[in-house]
Amino acid sequence: MEFIQQNILLVAVAVVSGSMLLALSFRRPGGTNAVTPTQATMLINRENAQLIDIREPNEYVAGHLGDSRNIPAGSLAERAAELEPFKDKPLILICQSGMRSSAARSTLAKLGFLKVHTLDGGVAAWTEAGLPLKKGARR
Repeated sequence: MEFIQQNILLVAVAVVSGSMLLALSFRRPGGTNAVTPTQATMLINRENAQLIDIREPNEYVAGHLGDSRNIPAGSLAERAAELEPFKDKPLILICQSGMRSSAARSTLAKLGFLKVHTLDGGVAAWTEAGLPLKKGARR
């Protein structure tokens, strides 16, 4: 107790920094539906999650996740009918860094898609995790 009284400033700094770290660990930038590359791989393997790459076609051709479908974010609402067969399956939205996919997730949620996730960190995080990308257009 004497230590705490003599070092109240240090204790206060430790408590504040610890609580900030705890708060940041619970609140991720991608929201509650963001999945890490490892979690995405598990969703793909266990629940047959569909991958939707919302980047522009030139970004998609430069490197994309295997078996992903390219529907640019700007045309997602108009092309949502293409995703209708997957309405009950998990969808994972992918962009370059994870920022655009959060807005796209909201769009699909408004259209009635319930199991929509975003790839936390996007293609950059996927690559950083050492996972493969395919180049060129999907056939």
